[in-house]
Amino acid sequence: MNGIAASFAARPSTLNREKRMDIKSQLLNYKDQVVAVRRDLHRIPELAYTEEKTSAYVADYLQREGLDVTTNIARTGVVGLLESGRPGPCLLIRADMDALPITEETGLPFASEHPGVMHACGHDGHVAMALVAATAMNTIKDRINGSIKFVFQPAEEGPGGAKPMIEAGVMEEPHVDYALGCHIWPTIPEGTIGIRAGALLASMFRFDITIKGKGGHGAMPHLCVDALEIGCQVVNALQRIVSRKIDPLSPSVISVGQFQSGTAFNVIPEHAFLSGTARTFDRTTWKHWPETIETIVKGVCDSMGAGYETQFEAGYPPTVNDVEMAARMERIATDAVGAEKVVIPEKTLGGEDMAYFLEKAPGCFFCLGAGSDAYAGIHNPRFGFNENILIDGVEMYCRSALNILKVEQ
Repeated sequence: MNGIAASFAARPSTLNREKRMDIKSQLLNYKDQVVAVRRDLHRIPELAYTEEKTSAYVADYLQREGLDVTTNIARTGVVGLLESGRPGPCLLIRADMDALPITEETGLPFASEHPGVMHACGHDGHVAMALVAATAMNTIKDRINGSIKFVFQPAEEGPGGAKPMIEAGVMEEPHVDYALGCHIWPTIPEGTIGIRAGALLASMFRFDITIKGKGGHGAMPHLCVDALEIGCQVVNALQRIVSRKIDPLSPSVISVGQFQSGTAFNVIPEHAFLSGTARTFDRTTWKHWPETIETIVKGVCDSMGAGYETQFEAGYPPTVNDVEMAARMERIATDAVGAEKVVIPEKTLGGEDMAYFLEKAPGCFFCLGAGSDAYAGIHNPRFGFNENILIDGVEMYCRSALNILKVEQ
Protein backbone atom coordinates (compact mmCIF):
# COMPACT_ATOMS: atom_id res chain seq x y z
CA MET A 1 0.00 0.00 0.00
CA ASN A 2 1.52 3.34 -0.98
CA GLY A 3 1.65 6.39 1.28
CA ILE A 4 -1.54 7.93 -0.09
CA ALA A 5 -3.58 4.80 0.50
CA ALA A 6 -2.02 4.23 3.90
CA SER A 7 -2.85 7.73 5.10
CA PHE A 8 -6.47 7.27 4.09
CA ALA A 9 -6.77 3.80 5.57
CA ALA A 10 -5.44 5.11 8.86
CA ARG A 11 -8.74 6.98 9.22
CA PRO A 12 -11.18 4.08 8.74
CA SER A 13 -14.35 6.12 9.16
CA THR A 14 -13.18 9.24 7.35
CA LEU A 15 -15.89 8.88 4.68
CA ASN A 16 -18.70 8.76 7.18
CA ARG A 17 -18.35 10.63 10.47
CA GLU A 18 -21.07 13.16 9.82
CA LYS A 19 -24.52 12.93 8.36
CA ARG A 20 -23.46 14.99 5.37
CA MET A 21 -20.33 13.21 4.08
CA ASP A 22 -17.82 15.30 2.19
CA ILE A 23 -16.88 12.42 -0.08
CA LYS A 24 -15.25 14.49 -2.78
CA SER A 25 -12.67 16.14 -0.52
CA GLN A 26 -11.78 12.82 1.08
CA LEU A 27 -11.39 11.03 -2.24
CA LEU A 28 -8.93 13.66 -3.44
CA ASN A 29 -6.45 11.71 -1.29
CA TYR A 30 -6.64 9.04 -3.99
CA LYS A 31 -6.12 11.23 -7.05
CA ASP A 32 -2.42 10.46 -7.42
CA GLN A 33 -2.99 6.81 -6.65
CA VAL A 34 -5.56 6.19 -9.36
CA VAL A 35 -3.29 7.91 -11.91
CA ALA A 36 -0.31 5.81 -10.82
CA VAL A 37 -2.29 2.58 -11.11
CA ARG A 38 -3.56 3.56 -14.55
CA ARG A 39 0.00 4.20 -15.73
CA ASP A 40 1.23 0.89 -14.33
CA LEU A 41 -1.46 -0.90 -16.30
CA HIS A 42 -0.96 1.18 -19.45
CA ARG A 43 2.60 -0.11 -19.67
CA ILE A 44 1.53 -3.76 -19.76
CA PRO A 45 -1.41 -4.05 -22.20
CA GLU A 46 -2.48 -7.59 -23.07
CA LEU A 47 -4.91 -8.99 -25.60
CA ALA A 48 -8.05 -11.02 -24.86
CA TYR A 49 -7.44 -14.01 -22.60
CA THR A 50 -3.71 -13.27 -22.33
CA GLU A 51 -4.11 -10.75 -19.48
CA GLU A 52 -1.70 -12.65 -17.22
CA LYS A 53 0.36 -9.67 -15.99
CA THR A 54 -2.74 -7.52 -15.64
CA SER A 55 -4.71 -10.09 -13.66
CA ALA A 56 -1.69 -10.76 -11.43
CA TYR A 57 -1.40 -7.01 -10.76
CA VAL A 58 -5.12 -6.82 -9.95
CA ALA A 59 -5.08 -9.88 -7.69
CA ASP A 60 -2.00 -8.67 -5.80
CA TYR A 61 -3.55 -5.23 -5.29
CA LEU A 62 -6.83 -6.65 -3.96
CA GLN A 63 -5.07 -9.15 -1.69
CA ARG A 64 -2.99 -6.35 -0.15
CA GLU A 65 -6.25 -4.55 0.57
CA GLY A 66 -7.49 -7.63 2.39
CA LEU A 67 -10.34 -8.56 0.03
CA ASP A 68 -11.34 -12.17 -0.61
CA VAL A 69 -9.76 -12.76 -4.03
CA THR A 70 -10.56 -15.42 -6.62
CA THR A 71 -8.41 -15.74 -9.73
CA ASN A 72 -8.42 -17.67 -13.01
CA ILE A 73 -12.15 -17.20 -13.57
CA ALA A 74 -12.90 -17.72 -17.27
CA ARG A 75 -9.13 -18.10 -17.69
CA THR A 76 -7.81 -14.70 -16.56
CA GLY A 77 -10.71 -13.07 -14.73
CA VAL A 78 -10.38 -11.86 -11.14
CA VAL A 79 -12.99 -11.14 -8.46
CA GLY A 80 -12.38 -9.30 -5.22
CA LEU A 81 -15.16 -9.62 -2.64
CA LEU A 82 -15.55 -6.94 0.00
CA GLU A 83 -17.92 -8.11 2.76
CA SER A 84 -19.22 -5.90 5.53
CA GLY A 85 -20.24 -8.78 7.78
CA ARG A 86 -23.72 -7.28 7.88
CA PRO A 87 -26.75 -8.45 5.88
CA GLY A 88 -27.64 -6.46 2.81
CA PRO A 89 -27.55 -6.42 -0.97
CA CYS A 90 -24.57 -7.29 -3.15
CA LEU A 91 -23.31 -4.70 -5.63
CA LEU A 92 -21.18 -5.78 -8.59
CA ILE A 93 -18.67 -3.29 -10.00
CA ARG A 94 -17.16 -4.46 -13.28
CA ALA A 95 -14.00 -3.38 -15.11
CA ASP A 96 -12.64 -4.82 -18.35
CA MET A 97 -8.91 -5.56 -18.57
CA ASP A 98 -7.96 -6.34 -22.18
CA ALA A 99 -6.18 -4.15 -24.73
CA LEU A 100 -6.13 -3.88 -28.52
CA PRO A 101 -3.72 -5.03 -31.27
CA ILE A 102 -2.59 -1.46 -31.99
CA THR A 103 0.93 -0.01 -32.03
CA GLU A 104 0.94 2.96 -29.67
CA GLU A 105 1.93 6.36 -31.05
CA THR A 106 1.27 8.61 -28.05
CA GLY A 107 4.88 9.20 -27.06
CA LEU A 108 3.88 9.01 -23.40
CA PRO A 109 6.61 8.24 -20.85
CA PHE A 110 4.47 5.33 -19.66
CA ALA A 111 3.61 4.04 -23.15
CA SER A 112 3.06 0.36 -23.89
CA GLU A 113 6.03 -1.91 -23.30
CA HIS A 114 4.39 -4.66 -25.36
CA PRO A 115 5.01 -4.14 -29.10
CA GLY A 116 1.86 -4.03 -31.20
CA VAL A 117 -0.49 -3.93 -28.20
CA MET A 118 -2.04 -0.84 -26.62
CA HIS A 119 -4.69 0.25 -24.15
CA ALA A 120 -6.53 2.30 -26.77
CA CYS A 121 -10.02 2.02 -25.29
CA GLY A 122 -9.48 3.17 -21.71
CA HIS A 123 -9.59 -0.23 -20.05
CA ASP A 124 -6.49 0.63 -18.03
CA GLY A 125 -8.46 3.53 -16.57
CA HIS A 126 -11.48 1.32 -15.94
CA VAL A 127 -9.39 -1.13 -13.90
CA ALA A 128 -7.63 1.66 -12.01
CA MET A 129 -10.92 3.28 -10.97
CA ALA A 130 -12.37 -0.01 -9.72
CA LEU A 131 -9.22 -0.90 -7.79
CA VAL A 132 -8.99 2.47 -6.05
CA ALA A 133 -12.72 2.37 -5.31
CA ALA A 134 -12.07 -0.98 -3.62
CA THR A 135 -9.40 0.66 -1.46
CA ALA A 136 -11.69 3.53 -0.48
CA MET A 137 -14.69 1.35 0.29
CA ASN A 138 -12.59 -1.10 2.23
CA THR A 139 -11.84 1.62 4.79
CA ILE A 140 -15.50 1.73 5.81
CA LYS A 141 -16.63 -1.84 5.21
CA ASP A 142 -17.75 -2.13 8.84
CA ARG A 143 -20.22 0.69 8.26
CA ILE A 144 -22.04 -0.62 5.19
CA ASN A 145 -24.67 -3.29 4.79
CA GLY A 146 -24.02 -6.13 2.34
CA SER A 147 -21.09 -6.65 0.01
CA ILE A 148 -19.34 -5.44 -3.13
CA LYS A 149 -17.96 -7.70 -5.85
CA PHE A 150 -15.21 -6.07 -7.85
CA VAL A 151 -15.16 -8.03 -11.11
CA PHE A 152 -12.19 -7.70 -13.47
CA GLN A 153 -13.12 -9.21 -16.77
CA PRO A 154 -11.01 -10.40 -19.71
CA ALA A 155 -11.71 -10.16 -23.43
CA GLU A 156 -14.30 -7.39 -23.71
CA GLU A 157 -12.93 -6.47 -27.14
CA GLY A 158 -13.75 -10.00 -28.24
CA PRO A 159 -14.64 -12.79 -28.03
CA GLY A 160 -16.12 -11.67 -24.71
CA GLY A 161 -15.33 -12.57 -21.13
CA ALA A 162 -18.51 -11.48 -19.34
CA LYS A 163 -20.63 -14.46 -20.34
CA PRO A 164 -17.98 -17.06 -19.37
CA MET A 165 -17.50 -15.33 -16.02
CA ILE A 166 -21.25 -15.43 -15.39
CA GLU A 167 -21.31 -19.10 -16.39
CA ALA A 168 -18.49 -19.66 -13.88
CA GLY A 169 -20.74 -18.30 -11.12
CA VAL A 170 -19.67 -14.69 -10.47
CA MET A 171 -23.29 -13.60 -10.05
CA GLU A 172 -23.74 -15.93 -7.08
CA GLU A 173 -22.24 -16.58 -3.62
CA PRO A 174 -23.33 -13.98 -2.75
CA HIS A 175 -26.08 -13.36 -5.25
CA VAL A 176 -25.60 -10.07 -7.12
CA ASP A 177 -28.50 -7.65 -6.69
CA TYR A 178 -27.17 -4.68 -8.66
CA ALA A 179 -24.50 -4.20 -11.34
CA LEU A 180 -22.48 -1.14 -12.32
CA GLY A 181 -19.88 -0.45 -14.96
CA CYS A 182 -18.23 2.58 -16.48
CA HIS A 183 -16.62 3.47 -19.80
CA ILE A 184 -14.33 6.40 -20.56
CA TRP A 185 -16.34 8.20 -23.25
CA PRO A 186 -14.64 10.67 -25.63
CA THR A 187 -17.92 11.66 -27.31
CA ILE A 188 -19.14 13.65 -24.29
CA PRO A 189 -17.22 16.58 -22.77
CA GLU A 190 -14.38 16.06 -20.35
CA GLY A 191 -15.58 16.26 -16.76
CA THR A 192 -19.16 15.18 -17.46
CA ILE A 193 -20.98 12.00 -16.46
CA GLY A 194 -23.25 10.40 -19.04
CA ILE A 195 -26.34 8.45 -17.93
CA ARG A 196 -28.91 7.03 -20.34
CA ALA A 197 -31.93 4.96 -19.30
CA GLY A 198 -32.73 2.00 -21.53
CA ALA A 199 -30.58 0.98 -24.49
CA LEU A 200 -27.16 2.61 -24.68
CA LEU A 201 -25.16 0.29 -26.93
CA ALA A 202 -26.32 -2.04 -29.69
CA SER A 203 -26.12 -5.77 -30.16
CA MET A 204 -23.27 -7.18 -32.20
CA PHE A 205 -23.53 -9.79 -34.94
CA ARG A 206 -21.06 -11.16 -37.51
CA PHE A 207 -21.80 -12.90 -40.78
CA ASP A 208 -19.51 -14.68 -43.26
CA ILE A 209 -20.76 -15.55 -46.76
CA THR A 210 -19.01 -17.69 -49.36
CA ILE A 211 -20.46 -17.60 -52.87
CA LYS A 212 -19.72 -20.56 -55.13
CA GLY A 213 -19.90 -19.90 -58.84
CA LYS A 214 -18.14 -21.23 -61.95
CA GLY A 215 -14.94 -19.60 -63.06
CA GLY A 216 -13.60 -19.06 -66.55
CA HIS A 217 -12.09 -16.69 -69.08
CA GLY A 218 -12.97 -13.04 -68.84
CA ALA A 219 -13.79 -13.04 -72.55
CA MET A 220 -16.46 -15.72 -72.16
CA PRO A 221 -18.73 -14.70 -69.25
CA HIS A 222 -21.69 -16.60 -70.76
CA LEU A 223 -19.92 -19.85 -69.86
CA CYS A 224 -19.37 -18.81 -66.24
CA VAL A 225 -21.25 -18.10 -63.04
CA ASP A 226 -19.51 -14.93 -61.88
CA ALA A 227 -19.08 -15.14 -58.10
CA LEU A 228 -17.71 -11.60 -57.92
CA GLU A 229 -20.68 -10.05 -59.67
CA ILE A 230 -23.10 -12.10 -57.60
CA GLY A 231 -21.27 -10.94 -54.47
CA CYS A 232 -21.84 -7.33 -55.52
CA GLN A 233 -25.56 -8.02 -55.82
CA VAL A 234 -25.56 -9.64 -52.39
CA VAL A 235 -23.88 -6.55 -50.87
CA ASN A 236 -26.48 -4.26 -52.45
CA ALA A 237 -29.35 -6.48 -51.33
CA LEU A 238 -28.04 -6.61 -47.75
CA GLN A 239 -28.07 -2.82 -47.59
CA ARG A 240 -31.80 -2.85 -48.33
CA ILE A 241 -32.57 -4.95 -45.25
CA VAL A 242 -32.29 -1.89 -43.01
CA SER A 243 -34.16 0.45 -45.36
CA ARG A 244 -37.02 -1.93 -46.18
CA LYS A 245 -37.28 -4.68 -43.55
CA ILE A 246 -36.45 -2.95 -40.26
CA ASP A 247 -38.71 -0.54 -38.38
CA PRO A 248 -37.29 2.91 -39.21
CA LEU A 249 -37.79 3.90 -35.57
CA SER A 250 -35.40 1.12 -34.53
CA PRO A 251 -31.83 2.14 -35.49
CA SER A 252 -29.94 -0.69 -37.17
CA VAL A 253 -27.01 -1.04 -39.54
CA ILE A 254 -25.47 -3.70 -41.78
CA SER A 255 -21.91 -3.18 -42.97
CA VAL A 256 -19.86 -5.43 -45.22
CA GLY A 257 -16.24 -4.98 -44.19
CA GLN A 258 -14.56 -7.66 -46.30
CA PHE A 259 -15.02 -8.64 -49.95
CA GLN A 260 -12.42 -10.98 -51.41
CA SER A 261 -12.67 -12.40 -54.91
CA GLY A 262 -10.54 -12.95 -57.99
CA THR A 263 -6.91 -13.76 -58.76
CA ALA A 264 -6.22 -12.16 -62.14
CA PHE A 265 -7.51 -9.36 -64.41
CA ASN A 266 -8.78 -11.74 -67.07
CA VAL A 267 -10.22 -14.54 -64.95
CA ILE A 268 -13.84 -14.60 -63.83
CA PRO A 269 -13.64 -15.80 -60.22
CA GLU A 270 -15.30 -18.97 -59.03
CA HIS A 271 -15.57 -17.88 -55.41
CA ALA A 272 -16.28 -14.72 -53.47
CA PHE A 273 -16.05 -14.20 -49.72
CA LEU A 274 -17.95 -11.50 -47.82
CA SER A 275 -17.80 -10.73 -44.12
CA GLY A 276 -19.61 -8.07 -42.17
CA THR A 277 -21.49 -6.97 -39.11
CA ALA A 278 -25.14 -6.28 -38.31
CA ARG A 279 -26.13 -4.16 -35.32
CA THR A 280 -29.37 -3.10 -33.67
CA PHE A 281 -30.82 -1.99 -30.35
CA ASP A 282 -33.77 -4.37 -30.77
CA ARG A 283 -33.36 -7.85 -29.31
CA THR A 284 -35.94 -9.41 -31.65
CA THR A 285 -34.15 -8.06 -34.72
CA TRP A 286 -30.84 -9.26 -33.26
CA LYS A 287 -32.14 -12.80 -32.87
CA HIS A 288 -33.56 -12.88 -36.41
CA TRP A 289 -30.46 -11.65 -38.26
CA PRO A 290 -29.48 -15.18 -39.45
CA GLU A 291 -32.76 -15.99 -41.17
CA THR A 292 -33.08 -12.48 -42.60
CA ILE A 293 -29.59 -12.51 -44.12
CA GLU A 294 -29.88 -16.13 -45.27
CA THR A 295 -33.08 -15.33 -47.16
CA ILE A 296 -31.36 -12.52 -49.06
CA VAL A 297 -28.27 -14.56 -49.93
CA LYS A 298 -30.30 -17.58 -51.04
CA GLY A 299 -32.57 -15.49 -53.23
CA VAL A 300 -29.71 -13.78 -55.07
CA CYS A 301 -27.63 -16.93 -55.49
CA ASP A 302 -30.56 -19.09 -56.61
CA SER A 303 -31.53 -16.54 -59.24
CA MET A 304 -27.98 -16.47 -60.62
CA GLY A 305 -27.28 -20.20 -60.46
CA ALA A 306 -24.69 -20.02 -57.69
CA GLY A 307 -24.24 -21.95 -54.49
CA TYR A 308 -23.37 -20.43 -51.14
CA GLU A 309 -22.43 -21.07 -47.54
CA THR A 310 -23.20 -18.81 -44.59
CA GLN A 311 -21.81 -18.67 -41.10
CA PHE A 312 -23.22 -16.53 -38.31
CA GLU A 313 -21.79 -15.48 -34.96
CA ALA A 314 -24.10 -13.75 -32.52
CA GLY A 315 -22.06 -11.24 -30.53
CA TYR A 316 -23.11 -9.27 -27.50
CA PRO A 317 -26.78 -8.41 -26.91
CA PRO A 318 -27.86 -4.77 -26.53
CA THR A 319 -26.54 -2.99 -23.44
CA VAL A 320 -29.68 -1.83 -21.64
CA ASN A 321 -29.68 0.21 -18.44
CA ASP A 322 -32.44 -0.40 -15.91
CA VAL A 323 -34.68 2.68 -15.87
CA GLU A 324 -34.88 2.95 -12.09
CA MET A 325 -31.14 2.40 -11.65
CA ALA A 326 -30.39 4.99 -14.32
CA ALA A 327 -32.53 7.53 -12.46
CA ARG A 328 -30.74 6.66 -9.24
CA MET A 329 -27.34 7.05 -10.91
CA GLU A 330 -28.39 10.41 -12.35
CA ARG A 331 -29.06 11.66 -8.81
CA ILE A 332 -25.73 10.26 -7.64
CA ALA A 333 -23.90 11.88 -10.57
CA THR A 334 -25.56 15.21 -9.73
CA ASP A 335 -24.13 14.98 -6.24
CA ALA A 336 -20.71 14.10 -7.66
CA VAL A 337 -20.22 16.63 -10.46
CA GLY A 338 -23.25 18.94 -10.38
CA ALA A 339 -26.43 18.85 -12.44
CA GLU A 340 -24.91 20.95 -15.24
CA LYS A 341 -22.32 18.22 -15.88
CA VAL A 342 -24.73 15.28 -16.03
CA VAL A 343 -25.60 14.56 -19.66
CA ILE A 344 -27.51 12.01 -21.72
CA PRO A 345 -25.03 10.40 -24.13
CA GLU A 346 -26.10 9.50 -27.63
CA LYS A 347 -26.78 5.85 -28.32
CA THR A 348 -24.04 4.08 -30.23
CA LEU A 349 -24.15 1.03 -32.48
CA GLY A 350 -20.97 -0.17 -30.86
CA GLY A 351 -21.29 -3.19 -28.58
CA GLU A 352 -20.30 -4.04 -25.00
CA ASP A 353 -20.49 -7.31 -23.11
CA MET A 354 -21.42 -5.45 -19.93
CA ALA A 355 -24.79 -6.29 -21.49
CA TYR A 356 -24.66 -9.79 -19.99
CA PHE A 357 -24.28 -8.50 -16.42
CA LEU A 358 -27.19 -6.10 -16.97
CA GLU A 359 -29.34 -9.01 -18.16
CA LYS A 360 -28.77 -10.76 -14.84
CA ALA A 361 -29.18 -7.85 -12.42
CA PRO A 362 -30.68 -4.36 -12.60
CA GLY A 363 -27.89 -1.93 -13.16
CA CYS A 364 -26.34 0.92 -15.09
CA PHE A 365 -23.41 1.31 -17.45
CA PHE A 366 -22.47 4.98 -17.20
CA CYS A 367 -20.08 7.13 -19.23
CA LEU A 368 -17.13 9.13 -17.94
CA GLY A 369 -16.71 12.15 -20.20
CA ALA A 370 -13.27 12.44 -21.83
CA GLY A 371 -14.01 14.56 -24.90
CA SER A 372 -11.15 16.94 -25.69
CA ASP A 373 -9.42 18.28 -28.79
CA ALA A 374 -6.12 17.32 -27.16
CA TYR A 375 -6.66 13.59 -27.58
CA ALA A 376 -7.63 11.10 -30.28
CA GLY A 377 -10.68 8.89 -29.90
CA ILE A 378 -10.87 5.26 -28.88
CA HIS A 379 -9.24 2.51 -30.95
CA ASN A 380 -6.71 5.02 -32.26
CA PRO A 381 -2.90 4.68 -31.82
CA ARG A 382 -2.85 8.20 -30.31
CA PHE A 383 -5.80 7.66 -27.96
CA GLY A 384 -5.55 9.35 -24.60
CA PHE A 385 -7.46 11.28 -21.95
CA ASN A 386 -6.98 13.73 -19.12
CA GLU A 387 -6.20 11.52 -16.13
CA ASN A 388 -7.89 13.99 -13.78
CA ILE A 389 -11.24 12.47 -14.81
CA LEU A 390 -10.38 9.15 -13.17
CA ILE A 391 -11.10 10.40 -9.66
CA ASP A 392 -14.63 11.27 -10.82
CA GLY A 393 -15.11 7.62 -11.75
CA VAL A 394 -13.85 6.52 -8.34
CA GLU A 395 -16.25 8.96 -6.73
CA MET A 396 -19.17 7.63 -8.76
CA TYR A 397 -18.43 4.08 -7.63
CA CYS A 398 -18.06 5.08 -3.99
CA ARG A 399 -21.18 7.25 -3.91
CA SER A 400 -23.14 4.49 -5.62
CA ALA A 401 -21.96 1.88 -3.14
CA LEU A 402 -22.81 4.13 -0.20
CA ASN A 403 -26.24 4.79 -1.66
CA ILE A 404 -27.09 1.19 -2.53
CA LEU A 405 -25.56 -0.42 0.56
CA LYS A 406 -27.08 2.14 2.95
CA VAL A 407 -24.20 3.43 5.01
CA GLU A 408 -24.87 3.34 8.72
CA GLN A 409 -24.90 6.82 10.31
